[in-house]
Amino acid sequence: MELWLRGSSSPKLVASVPWKNKGLFVVNLHAIGDPPLTLDYYESKCPSVLSVVRKEMECAVLSDPRNAALILRLHFHDCFVQGCDGSVLLDDTITLQGEKKAPINLHALKGFRIIDRIKNQLESECPGIVSCADILTIAARDAVILVGGPYWDVPLGRKDSKSASYELVGANLPDANEGLLSIISKFLYQGLSVTDMVALSGAHTIGMARCVNFRARIYGDYGATSGLNTISQTNLKDLKSVCPAAGGGDNNESAMDYVTPNLFDNSFYHILLRGEGLINSDQELYSSVFGVQTKKLVQKYAENAVAFFEQFSESMVKLGNITNSDTSVNGEVRKTCRTVGELVVFVIYKELTWNFARLSELGLGEALARHSPDMGALARSGVDTVVDRSCNLFDLRSPILFS
Repeated sequence: MELWLRGSSSPKLVASVPWKNKGLFVVNLHAIGDPPLTLDYYESKCPSVLSVVRKEMECAVLSDPRNAALILRLHFHDCFVQGCDGSVLLDDTITLQGEKKAPINLHALKGFRIIDRIKNQLESECPGIVSCADILTIAARDAVILVGGPYWDVPLGRKDSKSASYELVGANLPDANEGLLSIISKFLYQGLSVTDMVALSGAHTIGMARCVNFRARIYGDYGATSGLNTISQTNLKDLKSVCPAAGGGDNNESAMDYVTPNLFDNSFYHILLRGEGLINSDQELYSSVFGVQTKKLVQKYAENAVAFFEQFSESMVKLGNITNSDTSVNGEVRKTCRTVGELVVFVIYKELTWNFARLSELGLGEALARHSPDMGALARSGVDTVVDRSCNLFDLRSPILFS
């Protein structure tokens, strides 16, 4: 088998390996010539990085356990488009179309403010050192731990991209109603095996799904796969009350693991065994006629939580190691995770009084103050619009910037 790694340029052959161990194979996921990621990358540059991320994630998950799933989803959606380069965090500008408004991501991705807070704290302690891509990767690991999941070491040293790809979101990310073979091909394209796919799908044990993504399932073959016993009948009735067949409710949400929605465990696989998977692409892992290998893995992880945790940890490292060869060479460490380059060179105008505390939360007030003492004073009295080095305009009054 030949394994090709996709970057933002043409794919590169990184390994040719035989299939073995029922589909599990281990390869080097770095594109040829890319600098390797290391566990001690910030040891001398920013030794507090892990503790800062952990503290902020503890606060976020304590305030709402669902934040764990939000950050984990952000990481997955980042890595499947251009590699793990923080491109998913970029806002739209006049010169850049981001990934947030792509159909699969729109209304589905949240948690950006959590990453903003972590970045702001790290910029205060280690300015210009820690990339947003690394922050998101560490935060995803900590999110899993904080809701009962496994630990894994996170290799670090990623750079932030200067681009995003709206088009690749739809092409690379699996859809809720996509067939099993198509989803497998998307994972293989990223250098991830069928075993990785089934293990990483287990992240849905803490996930929420929107009605638009499970409507076809609950008004389709849910009854056929679940057998409609007393428990599944009750669950189906509840789901239909959340998600009407027609007439709205697209963004209403339901837990993909209705048994232990805020605990990272192997309950998700037990739900698939009962035929009660909330979205079609999940249930396909067990019920598809093409899922000979995936069915065995679902059974294995349902029976053995330790095996699931071990494989999930290994697969998360492989996911996090998907690289963008262009970013490895030409990437940067962003000042703020939502914008390319260092923010704020010119003050264009000021009209309304702006909340300086809100500016400081995103690091904007500090950026103004470093450029000029007068700009720092303006930030306190009401700076509204700024321009970055690439002549991108940012209206600080716009709620879009803080979504």
